[in-house]
Amino acid sequence: MSFRRYQKVLGIPRVMSATLFMFVAGLPLTIMTLTLSLHVLNEMGRSYFDAGLVGTATALGFAVGSPLLGRMMDRHGLRPVVAVCGTVSTAAWVTLPLVDFTLFVALAFAAGMFTVPTGSLSRQFIASLVPEDYRRAAYSLNTMLMELSFVITPAVGILLITHYSATSMLVGIGVWRALSYVALYLLNWPIRNPHEAVAVEEPVRLKWREWLSARLIGVLLVSSGALFVLFGTELALIAVLRENGEIAFTGYVIAATSIASIAGGFVHGIVHRSWSLTRLAVTMSVLLLPVAFFDHVWWWLLLALLPTNLLCTPTLAASSEAVAELAPPSVRGQVMGLQDSANRMGQTLSMPLVGFAIDNVSPSMGFVAAACGGLVLIGIATLCSVRQASAQA
Repeated sequence: MSFRRYQKVLGIPRVMSATLFMFVAGLPLTIMTLTLSLHVLNEMGRSYFDAGLVGTATALGFAVGSPLLGRMMDRHGLRPVVAVCGTVSTAAWVTLPLVDFTLFVALAFAAGMFTVPTGSLSRQFIASLVPEDYRRAAYSLNTMLMELSFVITPAVGILLITHYSATSMLVGIGVWRALSYVALYLLNWPIRNPHEAVAVEEPVRLKWREWLSARLIGVLLVSSGALFVLFGTELALIAVLRENGEIAFTGYVIAATSIASIAGGFVHGIVHRSWSLTRLAVTMSVLLLPVAFFDHVWWWLLLALLPTNLLCTPTLAASSEAVAELAPPSVRGQVMGLQDSANRMGQTLSMPLVGFAIDNVSPSMGFVAAACGGLVLIGIATLCSVRQASAQA
């Protein structure tokens, strides 16, 4: 192991400032869906179905918008996209509290679609600023900060919503993001390094068949499978603790598993040789299966979840590294936007399927469903890789 890897990464010009800025700018993203749902439930007096409909609209907006905005950045650069999309999304967020439910759903979709994807953009900055030899450490650091945001923001967001209102939070999110867009426009960090920028200026543009390889599809599926496991695990955790009357301990369990995930990511970034993406994702999924037998007491559950969570950040960091390696510079934004969409797909598929297992079998079977769903997506990814290898043979 070499702790100097992180020191060298942070010593690269603009890496520390870009990484920290994108962490701060992306904090509201982790509370967006919850804030929208609570506004629908509390301020609008609507049903849980309506709140779920708004959440789905926002998720679909993100899934559609991420690759499209990435493609626009590939063609026109960072500033034009930030200026246009920042204006539209900010207008959508501050208008949301003023409209009826039908327009609310439409604006929620627009807010998601035109939100500049902080996650994929930060990965683009890393790919452009950091040499390949240090990207594992850089992506590990980026993913650890993302994990940290999921620890900090929901607790702070709930506190603010409780003391003020979900409506105030909607406006606050819009203002926060607007200030972030202004700063991002002024800072204008590169999305390609100088050598890549020169190459992209050539008039020949790649067609999607030239870059959307079976290997890239496999990486996107593995990334989607990892998110299926993670969000399914969270839902199963809440179901088990609620069944046991221990819902008050949810925060402790989530905090402990998040710390384990960050610790795993830290080690992943400093080792000289790490596991492959597929091995990390498969092991993370398999380690979740026996958790179903430790559902009696909250601290048993906490201990049982630690091994699989140790591999959470390493898996997500490895998927980002693999996408950066496979994405040609001229379409990097679009490819990384597709990764965001794949992650959203995993999240969207996970909730109803794991919920079905919880409702019809038992809360603890939610962990089994989450693991099996992830393994299915990883298996499909493996078939894609085998197919490509056979075609090349």
